[in-house]
Amino acid sequence: MHSTMMNFPLTLTHLLRRAGQLFAASEIVTRLPDKSLHRQTYREFHRRTCALGGAMQKLGLQKGERVATLMWNHYAHLETYFAAPCAGGVLHTLNLRLHPDDIAYIANHAQDRFLIVDDVLLPLYEKFRSQTHFERVIVVPLTGQPVPAGFDDYEKLLSDAPAFAPPQLDENDAAGMCYTSGTTGKPKGVVYSHRSSVLHSMVTATTDCLALSNRDTLCPVVPMFHVNAWGLPYSAVMVGAKLVFPGPHLDAANLLDLYASEQVTMSAGVPTIWMGILQALEKEASRWQLQPGLRMVCGGAAAPESMIRALDKFGMRVIHGWGMTETSPLGTVGFIKRDVASSTPDDEYAVRSRQGMPLPFVELRTMAEAGEAPWDGKSMGELQIRGPWVAAGYHELPSEKDKWTDDGWFRTGDIAIMDAHGYMKITDRVKDLVKSGGEWISSVDLENALMAHPAVQEAAVIAVPHPKWDERPVAVVVLKSGASATADELTAHLAPMFAKFWLPDAVKFVEAIPKTSTGKMLKATLREQYQNLFTT
Repeated sequence: MHSTMMNFPLTLTHLLRRAGQLFAASEIVTRLPDKSLHRQTYREFHRRTCALGGAMQKLGLQKGERVATLMWNHYAHLETYFAAPCAGGVLHTLNLRLHPDDIAYIANHAQDRFLIVDDVLLPLYEKFRSQTHFERVIVVPLTGQPVPAGFDDYEKLLSDAPAFAPPQLDENDAAGMCYTSGTTGKPKGVVYSHRSSVLHSMVTATTDCLALSNRDTLCPVVPMFHVNAWGLPYSAVMVGAKLVFPGPHLDAANLLDLYASEQVTMSAGVPTIWMGILQALEKEASRWQLQPGLRMVCGGAAAPESMIRALDKFGMRVIHGWGMTETSPLGTVGFIKRDVASSTPDDEYAVRSRQGMPLPFVELRTMAEAGEAPWDGKSMGELQIRGPWVAAGYHELPSEKDKWTDDGWFRTGDIAIMDAHGYMKITDRVKDLVKSGGEWISSVDLENALMAHPAVQEAAVIAVPHPKWDERPVAVVVLKSGASATADELTAHLAPMFAKFWLPDAVKFVEAIPKTSTGKMLKATLREQYQNLFTT
């Protein structure tokens, strides 16, 4: 027997049309570079997004072609989030925190045709301009200054745009694209479909996930260039929530000012952001009148239980989540089940400091549990995941197919354990990566670069706990016999090759690096030796 249900395509076009029809009065607020506030309604957002879609069609955008963005979180970025995929193109957000060479590599590998860039980020673009091949570069004049010659003016494109005629889209058509941080080799592209983005938006908005509703005022601090700001721009537009964008102003005082003035009910960011906000509140608690029960979605790294407890005292509730570029990104969220809520407060905090339960339609297992009954609370192993918004492969990288198991699960590279309640906790990493402020840093890349220095015999880079950044890289170096080098000299050697936040916070010179019987470096021994470097 066949169903008699309509085959209604799950596309972002529906979310855009719904926003214009049902939530025209909802507001979008942006803090501009000069700290003034830009305000527009969803009615204006819908009109301008359709104009941008028409402008992209006029420029010749064809189905499946990539539209890159180099932008902070603001109203024009949101317009591009919908205009590019609804015009048949693919939104490709470029991570402005990466080294210019890496940005160029990613843009070229993705074969981006167009670039939309903030005027305040043109100096960054100039650093990799000669390495890329964008057909047109469109500048968003956030500062109000004239757009330089040789670039297209975003606002002029919108004002001159023809009527938008959305193409027929299949829900499995590509809608968005993000690249991994390139911690184990070159960055890898993940392509999201309209279907995966819509399903992700629907589930993340549910009550036992992020509970995002039309009555919320959402401030995404997590960058829109980082895994689509965890999908929040799409889910917010779907429900018509008020959106508050911080622009480039991500320090605690500016964020708290924005939370207070716009009465934000929900925000999202990495633990480093929340640690800064906690420190500001502890100094001047009475300075900001915040909405009671402000929800702070926390991902990118583990949220310390002490931070969760401390923010609770200020009426701010941390919601823990976990995900990856390959998972769109939300895979788990730490909501409290009824049986856990009836337990002691200490038990509840222990649960809230874990990474959470899998979302509906998402399934988790550890390698140890493959073929076994899960949730026994004992099987620690590499975390594997599958679901409708989990990648099934990388863009133009067939050589990476070993990242998926023979039965279709994605190997995350994280070591995890599931407790008896079904909550997942990341316990370690398969690779020796450093996670600083929510961003990955490759120890191998730094080691290889250090060993290219003429004075260095051997180098190991390890992750050392840090009170602000979660972890920071520390280089442990053996110099060649008779050679000399200083820590500053080695840091200067690395500086031209890596983003600033990749550079080690300390360089330790030793006689020898401990090794296993097979000659592999014992990084665990080094981590134990230097674990208190930044905390004592």
